[in-house]
Amino acid sequence: MQKKLFFFHTFALVTAMAITQAVTGDYDLILLDLMLPGCSGYDVCRVIRDKTDVPILMVTARTESVDKIRGLGLGADDYVAKPFDPAELVARVKAHLARYQRLTQGGQRAENGQVIRVADVEIYPQSWKVYKAGRELKMPNREFELLKFLAEHPNIVFSKDRLFETIWGFDYVGDSATVTVHVGRIRDKIEDDPSKPRIIETVWGAGYRLNAKG
Repeated sequence: MQKKLFFFHTFALVTAMAITQAVTGDYDLILLDLMLPGCSGYDVCRVIRDKTDVPILMVTARTESVDKIRGLGLGADDYVAKPFDPAELVARVKAHLARYQRLTQGGQRAENGQVIRVADVEIYPQSWKVYKAGRELKMPNREFELLKFLAEHPNIVFSKDRLFETIWGFDYVGDSATVTVHVGRIRDKIEDDPSKPRIIETVWGAGYRLNAKG
């Protein structure tokens, strides 16, 4: 099946209409150039991520770690630094499309299958859904995979490096700081008080663990 990609770039009409097109056009993946005229690519990323779970790949000339972490923290799934090899971009797009399809294909199944409950949070691995106190949460693929992995291995401490290798893989261009960003985003959604997390705990000097009792 042919995939639909939406590319925000310097020649796109960056308006509310363009953003609406990106989130309502039934696209499978969004390529987002951060260097946009008259608008911050980071702001666009935030708006898009709030409205859709499809993969977002940042295309950027900014290679500083702080810029990459900021984009990932706003919900981007990956980044490609300019100038880039077109073959690398195609490979990354295919990898994210395959991962997204794998995660979402279970959405056709009944939701009465396996469920993981932690405090008032319910995780449905097959249908890729997360609820808190009965309210469905938007959980992009990396966040869902990370939460699911921790929930499937409760009360075990995992280092940031181990989590990075497990969720992102060895071929991903990044570092373990990405884990910290995503843990923060998950906490904002599932914790009653993200500043005092009770579900995903930090074990200083060791990593993170999911408290099964919440």
